[in-house]
Amino acid sequence: MPRNKIKIISILISSFLLLLPVAHAGTNVDHASLENHPENTYDSSTHHAGASSAAHDQDNHKHVDQTEEKVDAGKLIMEHIADAYDWHIATIGHKHISIPLPVIIKDHNGLHTFLSSKFNHGHNIVDGYKLEHGKLIAVNSDGVPNEHADFLDLSITKNVAAMLIAVIVLLWIMFSVAGHYKHNNHRAPKGFHNLIETLIIFIRDEVAKPSIGAKYEKFMPFLLTIFFFIFINNLFGLIPFFPGGANVTGNIAVTLVLATFTFIITSINGNKSYWGHIFAPPGVPKALWILLVPIEIIGMLNKPIVLMIRLFANITAGHIIILGFFSLIFIFGAVNQSLGLGVSVLSVAFTTFMSFLELLVAFLQAYVFTLLSSLYFGSAVEEHNHNDHH
Repeated sequence: MPRNKIKIISILISSFLLLLPVAHAGTNVDHASLENHPENTYDSSTHHAGASSAAHDQDNHKHVDQTEEKVDAGKLIMEHIADAYDWHIATIGHKHISIPLPVIIKDHNGLHTFLSSKFNHGHNIVDGYKLEHGKLIAVNSDGVPNEHADFLDLSITKNVAAMLIAVIVLLWIMFSVAGHYKHNNHRAPKGFHNLIETLIIFIRDEVAKPSIGAKYEKFMPFLLTIFFFIFINNLFGLIPFFPGGANVTGNIAVTLVLATFTFIITSINGNKSYWGHIFAPPGVPKALWILLVPIEIIGMLNKPIVLMIRLFANITAGHIIILGFFSLIFIFGAVNQSLGLGVSVLSVAFTTFMSFLELLVAFLQAYVFTLLSSLYFGSAVEEHNHNDHH
């Protein structure tokens, strides 16, 4: 048991190191049309209204306040599911409380390191860089974006920090379970340790053995690592406050890396029979190979794509649905306060129901990703008897 735990921990650490430089690359994709902070969500007409409010009477003051307090549901939802260079905690009035994260930039001038708070939510330029719509860009001395700048963004974004927290939690769980077995002479665990053992046995007996067969032990460290990594990040994503709230598995860059791991392991462990069915389909006239081989290759490459999109889409959709129900309170409240109060009852009920449903989805998505990975591994190591099947 301890030897297996060491294998799990070693793969977990190497997986995180590979995820680290890629995950924040998804920041540039996710942030393309987003603001970094709610304070930037007001349009120019709102600012003009605020600037000229001193020349109006008390009724106009009330109208401006209502305009400023109007919630943009679309921006609220997209800001929640996107990555960020700080970890937003709360907003009190017009003051935003957040945890600044390290910004690390490598360019021709060397390495630049500072906290994201220096950007002042995108208002300041630091070492020739600024945040624009939540995206890190290089700018000239006059503040104009420098599209030809060559730099490498190695910043610890919200998603990367969340993954680091998840890895720390996962290491603590595995060391705790291994320590229990070591100090209790392998007696049956109780409480939390019993829960973890149940999950491990479930992955072994209900996923790995039926899908892979006799060679399942070789793949157990990866399967357990990928299951617990996805499951823990899914659970943290449901927590609306720090250290939760990050949409790690809803970031397509992260799911791409996880799916790539599965594809590489499948390809490396593929036996002669596996590759033979792809490039030389048995029992099929050679004249048809020109049609079947491309189809087989597309099917092989389609497997990691399915893994990537399935996890990304399901987790992201869950967050959008929950925030969508919650936003209805403010949307109807902007029309009529009484209407907003009436809708809030249904919105809170649906949001609560969806939150409990997401707990199930958090487990199911980790399970499905692990199950599909084990099925791909099983197809790669399975020995085929062509005389029986063809």
